[in-house]
Amino acid sequence: MSWFRREDNKIEDTGEKTVRTEGLWIKCDSCGQAIFRADLDANLLVCPKCGFHFRMGSRARIEMLLNPGYELVDLELKSTDPLGFSDLRSYKSRLEKARKDTGLNDAIVNALGQLGEHRVVVSAMEYSFIGGSMGAVVGETIARAVDRAHDNRQPLIIVSASGGARMMEGIVSLMQLAKISTALARLDEASVPYISVLTDPTTGGVTASFAMLGDLNVAEPGALIGFAGPRVIEQTIRQKLPEGFQRSEFLLQHGFLDAVVNRRELKSYLIRALDFLRVAA
Repeated sequence: MSWFRREDNKIEDTGEKTVRTEGLWIKCDSCGQAIFRADLDANLLVCPKCGFHFRMGSRARIEMLLNPGYELVDLELKSTDPLGFSDLRSYKSRLEKARKDTGLNDAIVNALGQLGEHRVVVSAMEYSFIGGSMGAVVGETIARAVDRAHDNRQPLIIVSASGGARMMEGIVSLMQLAKISTALARLDEASVPYISVLTDPTTGGVTASFAMLGDLNVAEPGALIGFAGPRVIEQTIRQKLPEGFQRSEFLLQHGFLDAVVNRRELKSYLIRALDFLRVAA
């Protein structure tokens, strides 16, 4: 074994401990089933036993939805530190770590490509980049996606996965809510379809703005969707919340969503929806 060597009938620990099976198996957070990682990837990160939807990165999401040959755009934008913000760590160091870990400049990826027969513009959020929080770059990137959809008369699809506004940027982050909402109003006036796909989690300022403004609002099963967290709401209203509160099925039942769609069926569902929402020439 690589982590020890025998010298003069003694076992000496070299400190180099590796496990060959590390990362090959993953435990389902819902049913506890151990799943072979390759099988989970082949099943679009959906548990084959209980149907639990694991979180999916932005690039994997785009690859899942768009036909081969799509183009990634608007990747060059980078957040600054307008407030010189620091808590336990400085905001600059958080940005540097997030960029290193994800390979992205911020928590959003724009793509142009083909979804079935339809030319579309897709914005997919990256939750692993500081919780998918929305700062100036996320707001500007989505606004550019809206402008592309408007100018080219191509349907817009935004896949949300976010903890809300990025408060390390203060009022700059909050202004993105109005900025994107205004751009979407312009898209609506031009009769260009906008489909919002809400995934786990979609919360805070993202829910309060563009995530709930789609012509069609679609969510994945079991996704946490809301503005404030359940604990804050319970403390405010001093009542126990019903079971499944703020999950996509609960929101569908109460009229906040148009559909809850399994990830394995999402691409075909969106193609069918775009067939009905064809853009006039």
